[in-house]
Amino acid sequence: MALLLCLVGVTAALAHGCLHCHSKFSEKFSFYRHHVNLKSWWVGDIPVSGALLTDWSDDTMKELHLAIPAEITREKLDQVATAVYQRMDQLYQGKMYFPGYFPNELRNIFREQVHLIQNAIIESRLDCQRHCGIFQYETISCNNCTDSHVACFGYNCESSEQWESAVQGLLNYINNWHKQDVSMSLVSPAFRCLEPPHLANLTLEDAAECLKQH
Repeated sequence: MALLLCLVGVTAALAHGCLHCHSKFSEKFSFYRHHVNLKSWWVGDIPVSGALLTDWSDDTMKELHLAIPAEITREKLDQVATAVYQRMDQLYQGKMYFPGYFPNELRNIFREQVHLIQNAIIESRLDCQRHCGIFQYETISCNNCTDSHVACFGYNCESSEQWESAVQGLLNYINNWHKQDVSMSLVSPAFRCLEPPHLANLTLEDAAECLKQH
């Protein structure tokens, strides 16, 4: 188990959906929308399928249900996009389908995509446990498709000296972060538990409680 701490503020923005940030998304989904009328024998499937494709990005953000910011690495975004485009291209290679089949398959691909994105984001966070102290990695914000980074605190430390250094590094990171806001005090009781006099006997549970108080 790792203590994962998000230390990056997220600015609210229009929901775009992670896949929307991929370089081929516009080209691919433009093709899918323009050819949807050739995929079903039943005319009622066309508006349903069109709506699914049009709302794909916004619906993705609604379905993620993550307790952490939706920020994904470029490598994992490419992996998700490749899997989704492959499924979609296979679906579009077929001729006209029987009523109900095409929109149902779109929903299945959509749900699979949501799970892939969730897993990709969470896996990157869990990788933090392989580090000792502050660790940062580059990401793309699914909210606005801008470059971002995530900073985590991992406690996979091999000695008490490494642990003390890691916690001191966390305190320095927090102090530097809060210098941007002069209204916040650096002598808050929430941070005193992380200062040097308390580090020798600091447990993981104490550190987690200290950060929760802040």
